[in-house]
Amino acid sequence: MKKYFSFFRLRFSMGLSYRAAAWAGVATQFVWGGMEIAMFLAFYREEPGNFPMTIEGTVSYVWLQQAFLALFAAWMLEAEVFESIKDGNIAYEMCRPMKIYPMLFARAMAMRVSRAALRCLPVLLFAILLPKPYGLEAPEGAGRLALFLGAMILGVLVTVAFGTLIYAVTFFTISPEGLRLLVTSAMDFFNGAIIPLPFFPDKMKQVMEILPFAAMQNVPLRIYSGDLQGNGALRAVMLQAFWLAVLVAAGWAVMARAERKLTVQGG
Repeated sequence: MKKYFSFFRLRFSMGLSYRAAAWAGVATQFVWGGMEIAMFLAFYREEPGNFPMTIEGTVSYVWLQQAFLALFAAWMLEAEVFESIKDGNIAYEMCRPMKIYPMLFARAMAMRVSRAALRCLPVLLFAILLPKPYGLEAPEGAGRLALFLGAMILGVLVTVAFGTLIYAVTFFTISPEGLRLLVTSAMDFFNGAIIPLPFFPDKMKQVMEILPFAAMQNVPLRIYSGDLQGNGALRAVMLQAFWLAVLVAAGWAVMARAERKLTVQGG
């Protein structure tokens, strides 16, 4: 375990070095978050009372989504990993005295956490200082904040576990591009990155909420905004833990099979 933590620390330090890119990302997230909120406010003012979330909850959801974009973004799968699998350079990683699955898991976790660490505080401070209804609301009570933080940790772990499973499946493809495009599109749609899940039709939402994608950013952001409360919030967190166990087990199994028989394209 110590060697994987050392690998995490190394990748985390590397991620913190991209500060110019982080500030560019912060500026983009300010603008994008503002546009999303302006759009939602226009809908709420046109038909007040006809929406599944309060306007304050929706605004908080958007700002948290922008602040922690690096933790949950579907497109933040490393092109370098896909390329190393495709051209066979992943074989060098397999020669290290460590298992490939936890190594890739630690690498993905470090990349997401380091990028989020550089971007989240400026976005959160900016959002907190904005007046109503444009600003980020504080959570109601310490209990909700604690549940939100626990759900955030589980959500990030589920996201990383799903991404590492995709890396493992890539070992059995000739080119990762099709798989990558399909996965990022599905994640964006089903995890609430484009539209929060409460805004979908009821029957469709019930199906979407039991999928592994809903165990990513959907749960912590809705807990913070007050849309998930009480037993509903606890059930959602338990479902996060379930999907984390399933995805990690599936990733280990697929990666173990890939390690037993690796074919490098081109000889």
